[in-house]
Amino acid sequence: MGEMVSFPSNGGTSEGYLALPAALSAPAVVVIQEYWGLVPHIISLTERFAEAGFVALAPDLYHGQHATEPDEAGKLLMGLAMDQAAKDIACAGAYLTQRPETGGKVGAVGFCAGGSLALWSATISDEIVASVGFYPVLPWERMRPDWSGYSGKSAVIHCSEGDGTSAAEGVGLARRSIEAAGGDCVLYDYPGTKHAFFNDDRPEVFDHEAAASSWARTLDFFRKRLG
Repeated sequence: MGEMVSFPSNGGTSEGYLALPAALSAPAVVVIQEYWGLVPHIISLTERFAEAGFVALAPDLYHGQHATEPDEAGKLLMGLAMDQAAKDIACAGAYLTQRPETGGKVGAVGFCAGGSLALWSATISDEIVASVGFYPVLPWERMRPDWSGYSGKSAVIHCSEGDGTSAAEGVGLARRSIEAAGGDCVLYDYPGTKHAFFNDDRPEVFDHEAAASSWARTLDFFRKRLG
């Protein structure tokens, strides 16, 4: 089982859920929440990354708040200062590099709004060299990423059919910008899926086959880029 930890962030401190693998030395991953917050699904997912051999940290971007209803979650997301959230993620990555269990390279993975934040985080963090975005949905103009930070880095984007697949404008913009910066970006489409198909706490959208495939691809990607 993991535990809540504090880490330096932007002149203060932030908290997150940390899960450690059995290995004494392992690659590290920042796990970024959906708009619900640091809920049991994200905690469980952080544990899954640890079981797969990663030092995993899920920063609490809502600082103690979480939601159970969509309207409430939407309000929390709209109230989130994106620049602060990005800095919290970058500082989480920096914290992981200082852990005795890690080897220095860090990945970031996020879901929904967290998927966009995961892709953005690599533009502002030297430590985060590989990012995975599951069905990222936030408009980039709210984030204003400097894509040049992707030089020499890698990204994967998992796209649901319900969000427009890899043909969605925001996904295309991310890929073109990452590649123009000298990074590489791979897109995966999952036919017949709805937004949030990876979330097994939401049976109305969960897709077992797509979740299993995207999980395997994510682990393979991080092992190659961070190992």
